[in-house]
Amino acid sequence: MSIPTHPRSWVTSANDHPDFPLQNLPFGVFSQANSNRRGGVAIGDFIFDLQAALDASLFQGAARLAAEAASRAQLNDFFALGASARQALRNELLHLLDEANPQRERLQTMGERLLLPMSECRMHLPAQVGDYTDFYVGIHHATNVGKLFRPDNPLLPNYKYVPIAYHGRASTLCVSGTPVRRPNGQTLAPGADQPTFGPSKRLDYELEVGVWMGPGNAQGEAIGIADAGRHIAGFCLLNDWSARDLQAWEYQPLGPFLSKSFATSISPWVVTAEALAPFRSAQPVRAAGDPQPLAYLLDAQDQQSGALDIELEVLLATATMREQGVAPVRLALSNTLNMYWTVAQMVAHHSVNGCTLQPGDLFGTGTLSGPQAGQFGSLLEMTEGGKQEVQLPGGETRRFLEAGDEVILKARCRRDGEVSIGFGECRGVIVG
Repeated sequence: MSIPTHPRSWVTSANDHPDFPLQNLPFGVFSQANSNRRGGVAIGDFIFDLQAALDASLFQGAARLAAEAASRAQLNDFFALGASARQALRNELLHLLDEANPQRERLQTMGERLLLPMSECRMHLPAQVGDYTDFYVGIHHATNVGKLFRPDNPLLPNYKYVPIAYHGRASTLCVSGTPVRRPNGQTLAPGADQPTFGPSKRLDYELEVGVWMGPGNAQGEAIGIADAGRHIAGFCLLNDWSARDLQAWEYQPLGPFLSKSFATSISPWVVTAEALAPFRSAQPVRAAGDPQPLAYLLDAQDQQSGALDIELEVLLATATMREQGVAPVRLALSNTLNMYWTVAQMVAHHSVNGCTLQPGDLFGTGTLSGPQAGQFGSLLEMTEGGKQEVQLPGGETRRFLEAGDEVILKARCRRDGEVSIGFGECRGVIVG
């Protein structure tokens, strides 16, 4: 049996890079010292500067039009162009950065103009987000949290019929590395009759994937599930920071508010649907007795290949660990296959009432926990609502996050015969 070979890049750091080999090529927005924001592509340890490539006339036709849109200070216009433009630019980038490119020597001489060290650049939010919606499609997280409040009935009846979601706060989305300030709000202590005001004492993270919207829809016109894929521009990591004590007091009857709206961190690189194509999977079979999705949420092709097989990881580094040079400790390892609903089902349901989705809108999947210990995507689950301590190196313990704690999310796509790709990191340090 022959072993498949894969193209390599003349950008040598890409050939063994854990996140950004030639096969990935995610898009982002960056700046250098004393420079404006502009679009680029991650390749190994570098950012391929799209504006510099345009100035050098490296793109033609549809690829040039797409590169012009992707080189701007936000990617909304690029997302709006859709899959064909994205694919044209990706194909040209694959050719330009391939070590077999006949123009390799010329491109290498332009290296300092085209390739900027990632370590010397600052990353920004990839797009201007008009609307942010956070779903709840991680069934194991929903079950685990439900057990804390309703041990005999953890999942409400609508969960297996409706992709549950709430509208988040777009104004407090922040790029990886942005410090997260502990929020204030009202809490009700156990046994108390009146709430008190002050900083949250039960601050938590949530392991999620973000979904970037591409071309939108006109108001009143639903996106059919068979067509939903062409409306998805790409993916990122997302940490939906949560103040559990604020949440417990405010969430009835309308759901999360101040407990979620203070900060949501995302990774800066948009991993495209094309890069993730080799890692598509069949949607896991529903448990016996679960209802079949209603017709507008059911598509045979989506069930056969609409899921994604992405390994998700949560790590924690306390201030003491960093001072002592101790590596971050893994808290959880999960997978996107723990999604009860596919991304296409999320898009179809969100728009079925005629809601307008726009390029640059962002979805969160909800916390993607696995069914077993070691796979839980939040401290709420790990500590059983704060009842148990999480043991950390050096004798430290945690029930919820403390000042100086840094949460790090990572993702990895692996499959036999394919080059592994990653998402970069989504980091945030708790202040206060």
